[in-house]
Amino acid sequence: MTEPIRPGVLILETKRLVLREMTMEDYEALFAVLGDPDIMQHYPYTFDEQRVRDWIERNRKRYRKDGFGLWAVCLKDTGEMIGDCGLTLQNIEGEMLPEIGYHIRADRQHKGYAKEAAAAVLDWAFRATDYPAIYSYCKYTNVASYKTAEAIGMHFEKKYPDEANTITHVSAITRDEYFGIRRK
Repeated sequence: MTEPIRPGVLILETKRLVLREMTMEDYEALFAVLGDPDIMQHYPYTFDEQRVRDWIERNRKRYRKDGFGLWAVCLKDTGEMIGDCGLTLQNIEGEMLPEIGYHIRADRQHKGYAKEAAAAVLDWAFRATDYPAIYSYCKYTNVASYKTAEAIGMHFEKKYPDEANTITHVSAITRDEYFGIRRK
């Protein structure tokens, strides 16, 4: 059965996905992602109900303050929310930098959805902002996450020790690299 696209400002559309602002109506769908200990095994903590509600509210504040945040990732053909992806400002080794993040529900992983959503967000970030580079960071053991970053054209930037992740792996791509890649 087709689920209608829930309320929330439409941000991006890809071949198979719609990315839109999250609302509290997304709580259950997002809890299925962030509350899954296997998906969040590389995160410093497990999400409970309140942390998921706080996550949605934090992103809603980001939309108002920054003009972006993590957006709901929905299947275009059904409207089903399967995760989140977007741009946030994150502390990367003491500097607030634009970072692409993504989480996809377990039963929808390994289908290219994270890559498709992240590629759309990367393109949006370079067209809608003036940031000279975009980053993706994760715990060094989260190979799937940095492989997704590489799949959209990012490259290994650095690793550094960090209290939350033990060691943080950072991938990046500059504006010049991105548009150079796009012209080929």
